[in-house]
Amino acid sequence: MELAQLKYFQVMANIRHFTRAARMLDVTQPALSRSMAKLEKDLDVPLFKRSEGEIELTPEGERLLRRVDRILREVDSAREEASNAHAEVSKEFRLSFIHSLGSYALPHILQDFRALYPDIRIQLNQQDSAALALQVAAGETDLCLCSTIPTTEYSAWVYLWSEELFVTVPLGHRFAEREKINLQELEDEPLVAMKSSYSLRILVDQFFDLAGIHPEITFEGDDVSTISGLVAAGLGVSLLPKLAGVEHPELRYIPVSFPICKRAVGIAWNTQRQLPPAAICFQQFLIRRFDNTMKK
Repeated sequence: MELAQLKYFQVMANIRHFTRAARMLDVTQPALSRSMAKLEKDLDVPLFKRSEGEIELTPEGERLLRRVDRILREVDSAREEASNAHAEVSKEFRLSFIHSLGSYALPHILQDFRALYPDIRIQLNQQDSAALALQVAAGETDLCLCSTIPTTEYSAWVYLWSEELFVTVPLGHRFAEREKINLQELEDEPLVAMKSSYSLRILVDQFFDLAGIHPEITFEGDDVSTISGLVAAGLGVSLLPKLAGVEHPELRYIPVSFPICKRAVGIAWNTQRQLPPAAICFQQFLIRRFDNTMKK
C-alpha cells in the first residue's frame, strides 16, 4: 500500500466518479482503476460498489476512508513541521572572524545586517588566523571574515576592504612628532606584536622583511587593545591598524612611507560545501556593501 494509493482512494471516495476523479488527480482513468483494484486486492476487501461510472463505498470502504482521512492529515502535518524546521535551520549560519575585527568593523556590519534581516541568527566564533583557516578547510564554519588566507581547491576568499597599518608609538617617543616614517628606522626599536598565528603578525613580518630589518620582539599578544596598551606604557613600538573604538589617547599613529603597509580583509568559505541560504544572504550583503563603498 502506497501513499499515492491512499490519496487516490480519498479523492475517489469523495468524488465517487472515475472519470472526474481521474481528471482531478491528473491521471488516466485506466491507471486510476488499476490502482484502486490493487488496493482492494492488497486489503482483500471490496471498497466500491460500481454502477455505470457512479460508485458507492462499501461499509469497508467507509471505514477505510475515515482512517485514510486521519492518515493523510498526519502526513500533511508532518510535512508542515519538517518544512518549518528546515526554514528555521535555513535562517541560521556560522560566522567566524579574526580578533581585530570584533571591536570595530563587525559590530557595525552585524547591526546593519540585522536591521535588514532580523530573523536570521548568526553563530559567532572568534579565532586567530591559523585556527580560522583550519575551520574553513574542515567546513566547521560557513563564512569567515579574515585577512587573506591561502586559497586552495577547497576554499575561496573575496576581497572586501583594506586597512592602513601605522607605526604606533607612545606620546613623548622620539618619533611621536613625525608626519611619516620609513619602516627601516625601526631597526633598533623594541617591538610589541601579535602572536605568530595571527594574520596581522604574518603581515607585519612580511613588511619588515621588505624593509630588510628584524626588530627585537619584547611581547607577543592576542589582541590589538592589549598591544596598544603596552605600547602606551613604553614597552616598545608596534605596527597596527587604526581601529575606531580602540584608539589609545596616549599613542601616535604615524603613516609609513616605505613599504606600503596595508592589510586586506575579505570573506572566505569552503567551496566544497553548500552554504546555508542565510550564509549566502550575508555573503551577498557584504559584497554589495563594500562594492558600493568603493564606488563612492
